[in-house]
Amino acid sequence: MKVLVPVKRVIDYNVKVRVKADGSGVDLANVKMSMNPFDEIAVEEAIRLKEAGKADEIIVVSIGVKQATDTLRNALAMGADRAILVNAADDVHTDVEPLAVSKILAKVVEEEQPGLVLCGKQAIDNDLNATGQMLSALLGWSQATFASEVDIDGDAAKVTREVDGGLQTISVKMPTVVTVDLRLNEPRYASLPNIMKAKKKPLEEKTAADYGVDVTPRLEIVKTTEPAERAAGIKVADVDELIAKLKEAGAV
Repeated sequence: MKVLVPVKRVIDYNVKVRVKADGSGVDLANVKMSMNPFDEIAVEEAIRLKEAGKADEIIVVSIGVKQATDTLRNALAMGADRAILVNAADDVHTDVEPLAVSKILAKVVEEEQPGLVLCGKQAIDNDLNATGQMLSALLGWSQATFASEVDIDGDAAKVTREVDGGLQTISVKMPTVVTVDLRLNEPRYASLPNIMKAKKKPLEEKTAADYGVDVTPRLEIVKTTEPAERAAGIKVADVDELIAKLKEAGAV
């Protein structure tokens, strides 16, 4: 069974994001970029499936700018077998929208015929949480979102997913699209020998036009602003004062 894992190049989660002075977007000058953490977990899970003998090949694909090559090489160093880079944007500030990404991924799936697509549940730059669900709809496949545990058994996948009320365990028919959550696993670090080997692994470059997909944005970002500063808290002497303050704030 082939496993396809989409990965995205995002600002490293340790970096403090700065908004441009004119509010036109986020400042990416001299900012460290890395693989989306949720996607990294998906890559790790695919590798574990292969190590357990439940997967034969792991293909990672990134859709965006040329610089995403580094992200793909990192996934290859972790243990993926080959990579596909789909050049869909020239400007690093351009974020390819989930619908366009899903349409391209659907074309990739048609070509590669994987038995499982493992996605991060969302990207930490836009938090849209939509690509996996859209891909499932386009393919007509089953889906399991927010997975904290995945077990492949023949033609079905048993997935434990995190929901508001706790945990929910479902069984979905293969092929399927699974989006992974933070508690699924702890991604491994790429060793130096594997980093060197990754340079020789296949990395195919394509464009959105090769798949016949229009990536023209449907949305326009009008303005980007910093989050509002958190207001200072206050201390109260007793419950009566607490209730009075809550009434003043309109909370009760």
